Amino acid sequence: MSLIEDLNWRHAVKAYDPTKKVSQEDLYKILEAARLAPTSSGLQPFRVIVVENQELKEKMVAGALNPEVMRDSSHVLVFAAWDSYSSEKIDKVYDLHTDVRDLPKGRFNSYTDMLKKLYGAQTPAEHFAHTARQTYISLGLAMAQAAELKIDSTPAEGFSNEVVDEILNLKELGLKSVSLLYLGYRDAEKDWLSTMKKVRVPMEEFIITK
Repeated sequence: MSLIEDLNWRHAVKAYDPTKKVSQEDLYKILEAARLAPTSSGLQPFRVIVVENQELKEKMVAGALNPEVMRDSSHVLVFAAWDSYSSEKIDKVYDLHTDVRDLPKGRFNSYTDMLKKLYGAQTPAEHFAHTARQTYISLGLAMAQAAELKIDSTPAEGFSNEVVDEILNLKELGLKSVSLLYLGYRDAEKDWLSTMKKVRVPMEEFIITK
């Protein structure tokens, strides 16, 4: 199927079959799509936490707007962004760039100095607003890859960030949760949205050409 057909097939599933689990092979493909997402200056200022342990999911349910979806999904992916930028984080990323590309360390100093000056003039809140936005590109690619594999998904912002961050000890990692992605296979009898037509604004209204 084409990407357009895959995207027409998918919807935000409202009920999962708890007996069906996503294979490790397919999960890897979804995570790899998320990892390969483009990010500002190539910094990848976020991480994806994979929650498959049922006991851990049960703890996280306390902060979920749709608890049954979280509970019955195969996996919960937590997209968590850096809480702030730092010179050390920027240097670590660009040391990786030079190592992988077999370039001398410091090859990108003029660019990284500019980044450090830019972010150095901003507050941690401004940093997080920027890093959080980067996660959505990765989230979208993960959903697209899942759809290609005919794995259902549900993106979610309806949860308590404080509860998730505490349970997963994200503060210790310098991260804050941004969004969740539930993965699994729909329960066709309980998923009320599965029989409904996909609704989107018509192309002629959605696209504005100047």
